[in-house]
Amino acid sequence: MSEVYGRFSLIDRGATGRERAVRVAGGRTTLGRMTETWDPGQEGVLELPSGRLIRGRGLIRPLPAGPRPEFGLYLLGSRPAPVAWESRWVRWRDFGLPADDADTLNALTEAWRRAETERVEVACWGGRGRTGTALACLAVLDGVPPAEAVAFVRAHYRRGPARPRGSGSTSPGSRSRGFDAAPPPSERATGPAGAVRFRD
Repeated sequence: MSEVYGRFSLIDRGATGRERAVRVAGGRTTLGRMTETWDPGQEGVLELPSGRLIRGRGLIRPLPAGPRPEFGLYLLGSRPAPVAWESRWVRWRDFGLPADDADTLNALTEAWRRAETERVEVACWGGRGRTGTALACLAVLDGVPPAEAVAFVRAHYRRGPARPRGSGSTSPGSRSRGFDAAPPPSERATGPAGAVRFRD
């Protein structure tokens, strides 16, 4: 393998000919597919402590200009419209809680893992409540203490020119703090996802 320059090494082509690269993020070195993720200065992009970049947005607004997501996690009460990229739907009514805690944890964990090397977006209708709560849960998965996750998102997630009121309008702090029951993915072998509870 080649030397690391900045966040990425030179490309190393494996036996299969697929491009691979080493990414240095948050003091860790991981092997992943070389791709361009989000621009950290782009509207709606949240940078997690590990260096993962996740875009939050409201589906009520047009798709932003620039690269498209490679994976989308959509938090809505009813099935979203089809998109041209891989996506996953979590049933989650506005001003409510996710319909299935285990499925929600599984979907958030998938988004967190994929954000290492892919452009991942998380979206609800308005891009604040459910999106902000999900971003706070992703921050917990990334190592932010649950009690600090909402403040982290409020400080770092920008939906546009004006600073958002934060992640949620119906007590998101308690919902993301309920997320602390799950160990980070690196500490779970294949354990059940049902340990996480979202609370009112």
